[in-house]
Amino acid sequence: MTAKLRVLIADDHPLTRVGIRLALERGGFDVCAEADDGPSAVEAAERERPDVCLLDVQMPGSGIQAAEGIATRVPEAAIVMLTVSRRDSDLFDALRAGASGYLLKDTDPQRLPLALQGVLDGEAALPRHLVALVIDEFRERGRRRPLLKRRGVVLTDREWEVLELMSQGMTTFEIADRLFIEPVTVRTHVSAILKKLHVSSRKAALQLLER
Repeated sequence: MTAKLRVLIADDHPLTRVGIRLALERGGFDVCAEADDGPSAVEAAERERPDVCLLDVQMPGSGIQAAEGIATRVPEAAIVMLTVSRRDSDLFDALRAGASGYLLKDTDPQRLPLALQGVLDGEAALPRHLVALVIDEFRERGRRRPLLKRRGVVLTDREWEVLELMSQGMTTFEIADRLFIEPVTVRTHVSAILKKLHVSSRKAALQLLER
């Protein structure tokens, strides 16, 4: 007999966890652990080694930070965010942290097992309107990068992320918080970017993106 797929549920609302558990168990999943904050979710994932982790974005301790911790410590586990947040910043932060899906809490509970099974089969679980956001972001990045590549500039993926967040007006500390790195690391990346672009300031670097 095939073993049931094991799921970790992390959400700070007990009634929400009950509803999710019932929906997943009806769908043939085994809920192996529950957690009510980010650090507890990471600990439970390390202990239980689930097939998939379903994490609330806005729970105490940050679901996105929990996703990053799980992606690092339990890389074999698929990560799906379940949230009320429709903000594109939360979506992109979750994807950067290692999430393979981003579902809204108004999703029909009966669809949850199908969505998680899809993720485990290699599919991305995203509502249609969020897929449009990802496509728009991809197109914007595609527009900007050739502008610099024509000048022979080669940036690492992380340097591109820093540069793109700079273009949104973020400070060093905001970029560090968004990318889950230290401010000193952001400054190191900025210094490398300025050197590669042969400019002396952030403002000058951003001006190159518009040329």
